Amino acid sequence: MENKVLKETVPFWRNIKVIHFFLQIIFLSLLIGVFYILIQNAIAGLNRAGIKFGFQFLNATASFPIGEKFLQYSPTDSYSRALIVGFSNTLKVTIIGIILTTILGVVMGIARLSSNWLARTVSGLYVEIFRNTPVLVQIFIWYFAIFLPLPRIQEATHFAGAIISNRGLVFPWFDLHTSSIIWFIIMVFALFATIGVWRWMVKRRIETGEKKFPVLWGIGLFLLFAIVAFAITGRPPVTASLPVVDGMQVLGGLRFTPEFSAILFGLVFYTASYITEIVRGGILAVSKGQLEAANALGLSKFSTLSFVIFPQAIRTIIPPVTSQYLNLAKNSSLAVAVGYPDLFSVGNTVLNQSGRAIEVIIIMLIAYLTISLITAIIMNIYNNATKLVER
Repeated sequence: MENKVLKETVPFWRNIKVIHFFLQIIFLSLLIGVFYILIQNAIAGLNRAGIKFGFQFLNATASFPIGEKFLQYSPTDSYSRALIVGFSNTLKVTIIGIILTTILGVVMGIARLSSNWLARTVSGLYVEIFRNTPVLVQIFIWYFAIFLPLPRIQEATHFAGAIISNRGLVFPWFDLHTSSIIWFIIMVFALFATIGVWRWMVKRRIETGEKKFPVLWGIGLFLLFAIVAFAITGRPPVTASLPVVDGMQVLGGLRFTPEFSAILFGLVFYTASYITEIVRGGILAVSKGQLEAANALGLSKFSTLSFVIFPQAIRTIIPPVTSQYLNLAKNSSLAVAVGYPDLFSVGNTVLNQSGRAIEVIIIMLIAYLTISLITAIIMNIYNNATKLVER
């Protein structure tokens, strides 16, 4: 009863909750005030220069070429089109880079714990070299020391169907045709049906204890859908496109220019060195009792890693790997150092021509923020799907 009376008699200015609330209000007010002053100074500077803030300039003609582009573009297009092309080039580096980084990082991370001396040593040297040197230096080495000194197009090296020269790397690839969309729709249904049948067969095997061969059933069903798709379209889903040297150029195939290759390989090898250590740490975080149990069951090393160790380690691996994906996306802005026309490079050109510094910077901030948020959302969804469910 006495405690209740004491609590009621405490004045509000000594109440901890009230004090914390007012401190947060003061901090928020100061933050808003700082941003207001900065915005007012920017507007005043623009007015003195006779420039009105706005994004109408995006409709003006760009009047500059973009050497490498994923989308159609010409100098007669608008600034907005140029920025979209630069954004698509950034996405190209980011998406391909994340895929290759994941593969290399996982392979090297497993090799770090291998019982094979050569694999363990090579992986260790890779981590120590690439993790402890600046990424920009690595990009310069890839560009000036590896790709530019390659043979000229006339003396191009041919390897496994690929053409390697100082014009870039050109790989055999595939071309789509009118029936590809039909194949895609049927194969999407095939994928879901295969996963469903595989899960049902695994469940039946657990319930009955009998061999049901879920993998064979899944492969068979997928092939059945492929046969149906071929019967409907009368042609394969894609056609092969082999690169061929024609004078001073290469026709067909998938081309990686020296600029794109330098920024891609530089980011992949640098970021994967961190993912290697993340994977190694995630595997070591799994209880040794799990490994001993797998060995007691007579599982092979591959089965133990695939079905026991890695599924548990992935819960530890995903959060730090997400941060590395975000770093790769943001580090792609270093492409300007080797002349690859990504969003940052194209944005700088637009800024210099139009003089619209604030508007262009805002566009670039929103673009990189969008890439980071989408990447984080996808990885968080996957993280929630793999986390332990408490009962």
